[in-house]
Amino acid sequence: MAARIAFTPEPVPRRQSSPFVTWVRSRLLARWYDRHSQRRDLSEIDDHLLRDLGLTREDVRRECAKSFWQA
Repeated sequence: MAARIAFTPEPVPRRQSSPFVTWVRSRLLARWYDRHSQRRDLSEIDDHLLRDLGLTREDVRRECAKSFWQA
């Protein structure tokens, strides 16, 4: 009968992201969060202020229906 040998793989070292990649990711996440926040705020503006901005409820509805990653 053959002896069993336990195989435990060594953990693969994690690649370090370059500073540029880290910067791009953080900027992208910040931009997405800003869009989400701005659309949420836009949805709360009353009709009088929307008229001052030259927007309609339909414009606001269309903009707020977009996903956070869509410009």
